[in-house]
Amino acid sequence: MIFSVVFTACVLVAPVELPDKTMFATLVLASRFRPLPVLTGVGAAFALQTAIAVAAGSLVSLLPRQWVAIGVAMLFAGGAVVLWRSAGDASVAGGARDGWGAGEGGGSTQDEHKAWPAWRIALASFGITFLAEWGDLSQLATAGLAARYDAPLSVFVGALAALLLIAALAVFVGSKLITRLPLRLVRRTAAVLFAAFAVLAAYEAVSAFVAT
Repeated sequence: MIFSVVFTACVLVAPVELPDKTMFATLVLASRFRPLPVLTGVGAAFALQTAIAVAAGSLVSLLPRQWVAIGVAMLFAGGAVVLWRSAGDASVAGGARDGWGAGEGGGSTQDEHKAWPAWRIALASFGITFLAEWGDLSQLATAGLAARYDAPLSVFVGALAALLLIAALAVFVGSKLITRLPLRLVRRTAAVLFAAFAVLAAYEAVSAFVAT
């Protein structure tokens, strides 16, 4: 286990997931179902998606180092652009928050959902999260980190820890905290982190080409 890689993965993935659609989906699930089964299903989905991303990144790492570095640089540069541009779109976060109300759909419907057995809640949470996470920036970031570092277990642990932390915040802290977070600042901070990582990967690509 390389703790510096664990830390890097956690720091890069956490701010990307914080204003993400998967986090909003977890909030909606937690508002309608019991929190522990929701977190169990969401956590299992995150673990499987993170394993898939790490496996994909590890396969990419078998390519020549300079080309892997170029691909990682392009991946994180693209992510930085997407995050920076989405920071100005306050309507997305606002629209998602408008639909969090616990009374939406009627109190009787909510009580009926909370009466579901734990396995059914966990299975529904797993399915929704697993589908929502495909092609997500956090998944792409995890694959990029696995391609850059020869430490798949460390990348897996760091990325999964970040995802579980955000999921736990969404489930147990809920909308009272999330609605007070400056999502524009979070997204732009994540964009800067992605850009810095892209520059580092680009530098490594140039160095590798020069060395050959």
